Amino acid sequence: MTKPAKKSSPASATAAQALVSVVDDDESVRESLPDLLCELGFTAKAFASADEFLMSDSLAATRCLILDIAMPGMSGPELQHELTLRGHAIAIIFITARADETMRRQLIERGAVACLLKPFSEQQLKAALEAALPANRAR
Repeated sequence: MTKPAKKSSPASATAAQALVSVVDDDESVRESLPDLLCELGFTAKAFASADEFLMSDSLAATRCLILDIAMPGMSGPELQHELTLRGHAIAIIFITARADETMRRQLIERGAVACLLKPFSEQQLKAALEAALPANRAR
Protein backbone atom coordinates (compact mmCIF):
# COMPACT_ATOMS: atom_id res chain seq x y z
CA MET A 1 0.00 0.00 0.00
CA THR A 2 1.32 3.41 -0.95
CA LYS A 3 1.70 5.98 1.78
CA PRO A 4 0.56 9.40 0.51
CA ALA A 5 3.19 12.01 -0.24
CA LYS A 6 3.93 14.35 2.59
CA LYS A 7 4.95 17.94 2.12
CA SER A 8 7.73 19.49 4.11
CA SER A 9 7.18 22.28 6.56
CA PRO A 10 7.56 25.89 5.34
CA ALA A 11 10.80 26.18 7.33
CA SER A 12 12.44 23.56 5.13
CA ALA A 13 10.91 24.65 1.83
CA THR A 14 14.35 25.54 0.50
CA ALA A 15 15.15 21.82 0.01
CA ALA A 16 13.59 22.06 -3.47
CA GLN A 17 10.96 19.42 -2.62
CA ALA A 18 12.86 16.52 -4.17
CA LEU A 19 10.77 13.34 -4.18
CA VAL A 20 12.44 10.56 -2.23
CA SER A 21 10.73 7.19 -2.59
CA VAL A 22 11.16 4.47 0.03
CA VAL A 23 10.75 0.82 -1.02
CA ASP A 24 10.76 -1.60 1.90
CA ASP A 25 8.60 -4.58 2.83
CA ASP A 26 8.86 -3.63 6.53
CA GLU A 27 5.80 -1.58 7.44
CA SER A 28 7.57 0.17 10.33
CA VAL A 29 10.23 1.49 7.92
CA ARG A 30 7.54 2.62 5.45
CA GLU A 31 5.83 4.55 8.23
CA SER A 32 8.80 6.12 10.02
CA LEU A 33 11.31 6.87 7.27
CA PRO A 34 9.02 9.11 5.17
CA ASP A 35 8.24 11.14 8.32
CA LEU A 36 11.96 11.70 8.90
CA LEU A 37 12.51 12.59 5.25
CA CYS A 38 9.76 15.19 5.47
CA GLU A 39 11.38 16.68 8.57
CA LEU A 40 14.57 16.97 6.48
CA GLY A 41 12.70 18.92 3.81
CA PHE A 42 11.86 16.28 1.22
CA THR A 43 8.61 15.04 -0.23
CA ALA A 44 8.40 11.29 0.43
CA LYS A 45 6.36 8.33 -0.75
CA ALA A 46 6.61 4.76 0.51
CA PHE A 47 6.03 1.50 -1.33
CA ALA A 48 5.78 -2.07 -0.01
CA SER A 49 7.44 -3.71 -3.03
CA ALA A 50 9.57 -3.05 -6.07
CA ASP A 51 6.64 -3.91 -8.34
CA GLU A 52 4.40 -1.40 -6.55
CA PHE A 53 7.02 1.31 -7.11
CA LEU A 54 7.51 0.39 -10.78
CA MET A 55 3.75 0.57 -11.42
CA SER A 56 3.34 3.89 -9.59
CA ASP A 57 3.05 7.36 -11.04
CA SER A 58 5.99 8.36 -8.82
CA LEU A 59 8.65 6.54 -10.85
CA ALA A 60 9.45 9.43 -13.18
CA ALA A 61 9.37 12.05 -10.39
CA THR A 62 11.61 10.16 -7.94
CA ARG A 63 15.02 11.83 -7.53
CA CYS A 64 16.30 9.42 -4.88
CA LEU A 65 15.28 5.90 -3.96
CA ILE A 66 15.84 4.46 -0.49
CA LEU A 67 15.70 0.77 -1.20
CA ASP A 68 15.75 -2.33 1.00
CA ILE A 69 18.04 -5.06 -0.32
CA ALA A 70 16.07 -8.16 0.72
CA MET A 71 12.36 -8.13 -0.11
CA PRO A 72 9.86 -10.75 -1.25
CA GLY A 73 9.45 -10.79 -5.01
CA MET A 74 11.88 -8.45 -6.76
CA SER A 75 14.87 -7.65 -4.53
CA GLY A 76 16.47 -4.24 -4.21
CA PRO A 77 19.42 -5.12 -6.46
CA GLU A 78 17.00 -6.55 -9.04
CA LEU A 79 15.05 -3.27 -8.98
CA GLN A 80 18.31 -1.35 -9.41
CA HIS A 81 19.03 -3.48 -12.51
CA GLU A 82 15.48 -3.04 -13.86
CA LEU A 83 15.70 0.75 -13.50
CA THR A 84 18.97 0.72 -15.42
CA LEU A 85 17.40 -1.38 -18.20
CA ARG A 86 14.48 1.07 -18.41
CA GLY A 87 16.82 4.07 -18.57
CA HIS A 88 15.85 5.61 -15.23
CA ALA A 89 18.83 7.32 -13.60
CA ILE A 90 17.68 7.53 -9.98
CA ALA A 91 20.14 7.94 -7.10
CA ILE A 92 19.83 4.84 -4.88
CA ILE A 93 20.55 4.50 -1.18
CA PHE A 94 20.31 0.87 -0.13
CA ILE A 95 19.30 -0.09 3.41
CA THR A 96 19.78 -3.54 4.90
CA ALA A 97 19.74 -5.49 8.14
CA ARG A 98 22.61 -7.72 6.96
CA ALA A 99 26.21 -6.60 7.29
CA ASP A 100 27.58 -8.06 4.05
CA GLU A 101 30.63 -6.12 2.88
CA THR A 102 30.84 -8.00 -0.43
CA MET A 103 27.22 -7.14 -1.28
CA ARG A 104 27.72 -3.50 -0.20
CA ARG A 105 30.80 -3.16 -2.42
CA GLN A 106 28.95 -4.71 -5.42
CA LEU A 107 25.99 -2.35 -5.01
CA ILE A 108 28.26 0.69 -4.85
CA GLU A 109 30.15 -0.55 -7.94
CA ARG A 110 26.80 -0.83 -9.76
CA GLY A 111 26.04 2.82 -9.02
CA ALA A 112 24.41 2.97 -5.59
CA VAL A 113 25.25 6.12 -3.64
CA ALA A 114 25.34 4.40 -0.25
CA CYS A 115 24.44 1.22 1.60
CA LEU A 116 23.28 1.84 5.17
CA LEU A 117 23.06 -0.85 7.84
CA LYS A 118 19.79 -0.86 9.81
CA PRO A 119 19.35 0.71 12.23
CA PHE A 120 21.11 3.76 10.82
CA SER A 121 21.39 7.19 12.38
CA GLU A 122 19.78 10.37 11.14
CA GLN A 123 23.29 11.70 10.47
CA GLN A 124 24.14 8.69 8.28
CA LEU A 125 20.92 9.22 6.34
CA LYS A 126 21.63 12.93 5.91
CA ALA A 127 25.12 12.20 4.59
CA ALA A 128 23.74 9.67 2.09
CA LEU A 129 21.04 12.11 0.96
CA GLU A 130 23.61 14.87 0.50
CA ALA A 131 25.65 12.52 -1.69
CA ALA A 132 22.56 11.47 -3.65
CA LEU A 133 21.06 14.93 -4.03
CA PRO A 134 23.89 17.43 -3.64
CA ALA A 135 21.81 20.40 -4.76
CA ASN A 136 19.26 19.82 -1.98
CA ARG A 137 21.63 19.54 1.01
CA ALA A 138 19.57 17.78 3.68
CA ARG A 139 19.86 19.56 7.00
